[in-house]
Amino acid sequence: MIRAYKFLMRPTVRQGQALGEMLRDHCSLYNAALQERRDAYRHVSKTTVKYGVQSAQLKEIRAFDPERQGRWSFSSQQATLRRLDKAFAAFFRRVKSGDTPGYPRFRGVNWFDTVDFPKDGDGCRWNSTPHDPVTRVRFQGVGHVKVNQHRAVVGRIKTVSVKREGRKWFVLLSAEQDQPEPLPATGSVAGIDLGIANFLADSGGEFVPNPRHGRRAAEKLAAAQQALSRFPRRKAKDRTANHQRAVEKVAQLHAKVRRQRLDHAHKTALGLVRAHDFIAHEDLKIRNMSKAPAPTPAPGQPGTFLPNGAVAKAGLNKSISDAGWGVFLTILHAKAESAGREVIAVDPRNTSRTCPACGHTAKENRPTQEKFHCVSCGHNAHADTVGALNILRAGLVRRDANPA
Repeated sequence: MIRAYKFLMRPTVRQGQALGEMLRDHCSLYNAALQERRDAYRHVSKTTVKYGVQSAQLKEIRAFDPERQGRWSFSSQQATLRRLDKAFAAFFRRVKSGDTPGYPRFRGVNWFDTVDFPKDGDGCRWNSTPHDPVTRVRFQGVGHVKVNQHRAVVGRIKTVSVKREGRKWFVLLSAEQDQPEPLPATGSVAGIDLGIANFLADSGGEFVPNPRHGRRAAEKLAAAQQALSRFPRRKAKDRTANHQRAVEKVAQLHAKVRRQRLDHAHKTALGLVRAHDFIAHEDLKIRNMSKAPAPTPAPGQPGTFLPNGAVAKAGLNKSISDAGWGVFLTILHAKAESAGREVIAVDPRNTSRTCPACGHTAKENRPTQEKFHCVSCGHNAHADTVGALNILRAGLVRRDANPA
């Protein structure tokens, strides 16, 4: 299996400048390759430029510009061109399937924050000074950079990436390793119902509270964004010191909320994986759930629209994004695979409207957000617990119908 690692780097001032120049030059290469594809297709010949053609030009580009493009790893530049090629492949796939295409866009220096090295030892070297008690990673054109390695790396290093987040630099590794030993069986199964009032409820009647990290940081974030709005929009190179500090303040607050969500998701998923052999959850279409409602034109009044609950829906969408269901489910599946557990997604329709006692399904069974009262048999319970029970039953049925 492939496992990813992320470590904080501690470059010197000169190494930090070199890393910034590496990102700048790879961004320039990406944009130039994108411009070449655009110009070729706009020509009367409608020429299509592929990755192979652009990769073959790298040797001439490096020879023509040895101070910039010739300074960095050839393989990392190929990876940048592959990144553009993947963007175009995704664009044409969406066009073919009828989705919103999203043509690849030019990247500003502040929007290009990652450089990939496809192979350890080709332009980079992890643990480049094994004789030194301090772990270092070497990048061509940068040197040996100190790494704050907070845990051991197991397996054979496949790829290495360098990433900038604000003023911090990180090294990302992907390592190929043997499938770990599964956790001991517990004999327990669970269904989980994700929500807003509570982050999740399980079929055993337990609840995990919603931390609402975004809501808690909203006041500080609003003040930071208001301070930033006082400055006129400028490119990064034209900003004053105060303007740059205001930009970094907003970025730091967003980064803190993101780290808090990840930490909560990891801890919650780990607790579920350790406690249960089988976990069922709703197959949520989060992107569709957080869409803004379509406007409703008023009949006979061109240019006017009827109320459509957009304000209330915006608040709900914000709460859905703040909960971070998608990140949590991704982490849950990854941890379950590593621990030898089974996770199944089931259809969420009517899971909170079906009585677990008699099976009666009706909208009236759920009079409020939290209360469940079956109009047929009188069964009372928390609506989220009922949903989790029905999700578990559906997951067990699906597991038994499709045995591994």
